[in-house]
Amino acid sequence: MSLLIANKATRMIRWSRVAAVGLLYLFFSILLPAPSRAGGPTDQVRGTVDKVLTIVRSSHPTSKAQMEAQRAQLAAVIYPRFDFTEMAKRSVGHHWAGRTPDEQREFVTIFAAMLGKSYADNIESYTSQNVVYTRESQDQNYAQVDTKIVTENRSPLSINYKLQSVDKVWKVYDLVIEDISVVNNYRSQFDRVIARSSFEELVRVMKEKQS
Repeated sequence: MSLLIANKATRMIRWSRVAAVGLLYLFFSILLPAPSRAGGPTDQVRGTVDKVLTIVRSSHPTSKAQMEAQRAQLAAVIYPRFDFTEMAKRSVGHHWAGRTPDEQREFVTIFAAMLGKSYADNIESYTSQNVVYTRESQDQNYAQVDTKIVTENRSPLSINYKLQSVDKVWKVYDLVIEDISVVNNYRSQFDRVIARSSFEELVRVMKEKQS
């Protein structure tokens, strides 16, 4: 890999780390309630916040094993309700259509693991937060829930959740942190790596980051 490609890949990885804080809040808020509790977009996001914060605030891991157990518990709750396929597809953009079904499935798996690792690496720093729901808009099967995250000794953080209805469950496919789309940021970074090298190189860099 050339130095220029390496620099682009490094910047992609750095951005991923910077985005981890925002992604952390995303993971705090994307767990959608079971169908029996299905409601509007805001109700489902609010249900997510309550469940995930209960897990975080009720356990205080002091060892690696305990932290891994907490992360596994959170992952088991969160992953089934997160539309990783849609988010990965949007992040790759026009490159998606040219990949085989096997390549697409592999990329979704790697993409989900990358976001999960960003979350896991930062979760221990965020155990106290208040969420203020400021606005909800809905247009048929799409919706947006605007929130502000208020934490101790930090400025409020605005996060807008973009959701789509899948079998009457609202699932997040993007979020906008302080007016910056997570999907758009990833797409910009991915485009640069693919343009300078290849889709295969992008996958290799993402795998390397997880090791």
